[in-house]
Amino acid sequence: MKVLVTGAAGFIGHHVARRLAGTGNCEVLGVDSVAGDGEGGLKRPRLAALEPLPGFRFIQSDFAEAGAFAGIVAHFRPDYVVHLGAQTGVRGSLEDPAPYVRSNLDGFASVLEACRRTPPRHLVYASSSSVYGSGARAPFREDDDTAQPVSFYGATKKCNEVMAQSYARSHGLAVTGLRFFTVYGPWGRPDMAPTLFASAISAGKPIRLFNHGKNRRDFTYVDDIVDGIVKVALYPVESGPAPRLFNLGNSHAVDTHHFVRLLESLLGRKAIVELLPPQPGEMLETCADLTKVKAAYGFSPKVPLEEGLSRFVEWYGTYYGK
Repeated sequence: MKVLVTGAAGFIGHHVARRLAGTGNCEVLGVDSVAGDGEGGLKRPRLAALEPLPGFRFIQSDFAEAGAFAGIVAHFRPDYVVHLGAQTGVRGSLEDPAPYVRSNLDGFASVLEACRRTPPRHLVYASSSSVYGSGARAPFREDDDTAQPVSFYGATKKCNEVMAQSYARSHGLAVTGLRFFTVYGPWGRPDMAPTLFASAISAGKPIRLFNHGKNRRDFTYVDDIVDGIVKVALYPVESGPAPRLFNLGNSHAVDTHHFVRLLESLLGRKAIVELLPPQPGEMLETCADLTKVKAAYGFSPKVPLEEGLSRFVEWYGTYYGK
């Protein structure tokens, strides 16, 4: 079985590649540009952790380079493609949208076209809870209104879903989108809440909590997300006019104040907290309705926030020497 994973040097891509390459019956080809490594220097160490796995190979390439990526897919001829490469982050998309256009729009078009030319059994791609925007009420269902994303990042992911639908209808491409909800865990990006907060608490620096700490997030441990991705990706699908969309989350939102209190307990230090007004483009609450994915795959998250944060803090202390 051959699986191509884009964004293999990224947070979720690293974990997916490790899970698949470690099975012993899967050949994984990771693709990542590793350009600039805007993830605090984590991309190269993530790749280094994957290199010993006998089922893993890596090509440094930008999937937004359509000709080059189509050639990689045509040569490798994957059975499955898991597209996790993207420009991420809500706030960054408001300040500098150009990289989001390049990676999330041009890049996704490149992936779709490569898969049209050399069709895999199934293409699975990462969408986001950010598509729900201001028109939905938690818990979010896949058939809720997604016409009003509040961030440019969310808008690019909504575009991905529409683009996938077009290729499914026009070309019979077997494609499924997965809407991720606030993924966290070891190897997480330094701009994500767990690392940001843990670093600030360890250094005795203030933590800025927007919306006065009342924002609620459906924090989902990365191993649960990987379970869902693998189940969906490898499940037999019918090509046809209606690409599928599923939420992948924990289905249990907590406010950021509670999240910080858990980190304080695990780190053994008090946080210095600054309470600030809401940020433009941020959603006040995210929470996944998992009815659809449970019915289709039996997916159910297993790692509670307390346990997941404990695992994260253990990795954080080891990796950063805190």
